[in-house]
Amino acid sequence: MNLSPKDLKQVVVFQNATETELQLILKNSIIRSIEENEFFFFQGDAAEYLYILITGQAKLMQSNPSGQQVNLRTLHPWQMFGALGAVRAEAIYPATAQALEDSSALAIESGFLHKLLETSPKISFDLMTLMTSYIQEMQARYRELATERVEQRVANALIRLAGQSGIRAEKDAGIELSFSRQDVAEMTGTTLYTVSRLLSDWERKGYIKTGREKIKILKPHDLVRIAEGLEK
Repeated sequence: MNLSPKDLKQVVVFQNATETELQLILKNSIIRSIEENEFFFFQGDAAEYLYILITGQAKLMQSNPSGQQVNLRTLHPWQMFGALGAVRAEAIYPATAQALEDSSALAIESGFLHKLLETSPKISFDLMTLMTSYIQEMQARYRELATERVEQRVANALIRLAGQSGIRAEKDAGIELSFSRQDVAEMTGTTLYTVSRLLSDWERKGYIKTGREKIKILKPHDLVRIAEGLEK
């Protein structure tokens, strides 16, 4: 797989980078291909590389000492992840990155990008903007955990996923998500049992349709009402 500087312009952090900078980035990177359910890196590993997803889907998840996992973010092509090493020397990855399907990513040396940031204010500013958006997203997730009922959190998660990666199967046939019930449980800080109970109830009401590691949203407006606390 050959990438060009034009390809990297699809990455938010590199949208204002110069041609020379983009050429240097490609020169100091490699492409890694990962099979479904395998890992780009693990929580606690030295953050020697940062990644840009090129194909497939992946998730960032964090585990506590007891082994319980929380899905922090679902990743889609041309999104950057694992960039902490470019900002802070001797950083470790705060989360694990796992492929949800066969995926490939551009791996860029953290030390190289750290040096590039020192001479490229535009890339530095765009990276800061991206990290700020992640902080705001995490704040919104924390607010949901602290203030919303579990059905609201699950509905919100499905709505977010539909906006980020939903595929309209066919005309007026709903929005299909390639996520399992376990994935949704990890995203919303609840149990597989609770998610299964809610999704089964919503399927009976005709809001969604579930399959093996797939959820199809049939009536998004009804999920919005649940997310906003308008339906109990």
